[in-house]
Amino acid sequence: MSHPKGKLIAIGGAEDKGTDLETGEIHRNNLNFFELGILRRVVLEAGGPSARIEVITTASMIPYEVGESYLNAFGRIGCTNIGLMHIRTRQDAMKQEYLDRIRQCNAVMFTGGNQLRLSATDGGTELLSVLKKRYREENFVIAGTSAGAMAMSNTMIYEGNATRAHLKGEVKITTGLGFIDTVIIDSHFEKRGRFGRLVQAVATNPSSIGIGLGEDTAMLITEENKMEAIGSGLVIIIDGHDIYHSNIADIPDGNPISLENLKVHFCEKGNGYLIRERKFLPEASEGAVIRKQVDVD
Repeated sequence: MSHPKGKLIAIGGAEDKGTDLETGEIHRNNLNFFELGILRRVVLEAGGPSARIEVITTASMIPYEVGESYLNAFGRIGCTNIGLMHIRTRQDAMKQEYLDRIRQCNAVMFTGGNQLRLSATDGGTELLSVLKKRYREENFVIAGTSAGAMAMSNTMIYEGNATRAHLKGEVKITTGLGFIDTVIIDSHFEKRGRFGRLVQAVATNPSSIGIGLGEDTAMLITEENKMEAIGSGLVIIIDGHDIYHSNIADIPDGNPISLENLKVHFCEKGNGYLIRERKFLPEASEGAVIRKQVDVD
């Protein structure tokens, strides 16, 4: 099966910059973190300031205010060809107007909020089918922040108290939008102490790579394999492929999980990771060389 020609940009959120979209709080200085590099990178990957970018506010409970904030943030970096798609229901996701706009834009950006709203509203719709088709067949960019990032994967965390995440059954998982099926993404990773819940998600799905995104940080994913950390924060990679001992299948709900040989990598800006090879890269540019060597071998 050929690899997708498009790109995913999963962004951890901006809790440390005055924004908490998941709880409906939004401050006047929100989204400034984007101007420091991540939003500019989205625009660059989409084709430059003239690119058409559609912002999808489904996950947010305050879509109009959040949408205006994105318009302002994009505008401050000279990108004004921005559309807002306030898709609130599954009926909205079936509207021909939105389908036509998705077919014509260069990139989409899913805002933060509640990732379950994204999967429940867009899952199985023609809108999602069009997005997947464009992502696989064209140089199309799908970006998402916070909930919008978490919903990108096929396996999606939708609930889990960080203080109880070491107990079996405390982390709730469902099916996300399914742009990529080899990773599990969590956001606001450091500030909300979500290491334990991503570990449990990986422990129950050890074929997937866990990606913990800090605030003001993102992962650019190409070919469903090569990842590059961007932004000023930290990305944590959790690899469960070589877990030797795991009790998670045998213990009752509410009991502590036990794991042996879980691998963890810390990534800063410029570091990379190859998902299929499960290899950390000090420089993301090394990925092309390694892939060529694998193809030759």
